[in-house]
Amino acid sequence: MANPSDKYGIREVWARNLQEEFVAIRNLINTYNYIGIDTEFPGVVAKPLGDFRSTSEYQYHFLKVNVDLLKIIQIGLTFFDSKSSTPGPVTTWQFNFKFDLQEDMYAQDSIDLLQNSGIQFQRHKEEGIEPADFAELLTTSGVVLNDKVKWLSFHSGYDFGYLLKLLMGTQSLPSEEAEFFELQRLFFKSIYDVKYLMKSCKNLKGGLQEVAEQLDLSRIGPQHQAGSDSLLTGRVFFKMRELFFEDAIDDDKYCGHIYGLGPAGWNGHANGNTDNIEVTN
Repeated sequence: MANPSDKYGIREVWARNLQEEFVAIRNLINTYNYIGIDTEFPGVVAKPLGDFRSTSEYQYHFLKVNVDLLKIIQIGLTFFDSKSSTPGPVTTWQFNFKFDLQEDMYAQDSIDLLQNSGIQFQRHKEEGIEPADFAELLTTSGVVLNDKVKWLSFHSGYDFGYLLKLLMGTQSLPSEEAEFFELQRLFFKSIYDVKYLMKSCKNLKGGLQEVAEQLDLSRIGPQHQAGSDSLLTGRVFFKMRELFFEDAIDDDKYCGHIYGLGPAGWNGHANGNTDNIEVTN
């Protein structure tokens, strides 16, 4: 029996090979336009203070204060076509960003988890990708701002929060949730959040690893690294589409919804003052 890891190759990307790997991505995006996405980031360190008119508004500001304060560590992108086939031999690109444990803010439990998963923080400090370099190449790659691309994610508010922060080149996300969703729809027109889809899938529950096991999908690569998680997210999506949606997902019902954020915020206006934050230890 073939080893699944022979079918799905994960390419490590550092500053030295960033440009050449984006050349490869640009060459496949027209055919392999379903993209599994995952990020690794240094946990959560703060919560917003103030009055919020809805749970949705509070959850957005909780995300915002943490994305504003923290730096991305890894981004994983895995490419599929509409029938779940992958380009091979490399299907997944794991982008490793500059991160310095001596200077950058983090939650210790998250760093411990990532170190135990094999993330080498000394190498991130010395060889990591500069966020601005990644953002420039991503913007011109055909991966974002492309109506034909379908994004496959799992509980992905933070994933798209960090990506939008990178793409906008700013230190902070929009103060209003409605503006966040406008930017999300601009850069990532079609998003399928597997955790949101699970609402309509009887008996599916838990996190990504648990759902994959329920669907009899084996992981390739280490858990809690962005490349492996993005690959597993995409495979889970296609398996769910086959088993629960007869290979046809109703976009009006499911596309564009991120689990735990909105859609109430699309029509509302957040008025919380996110300059007031409480840093948690």
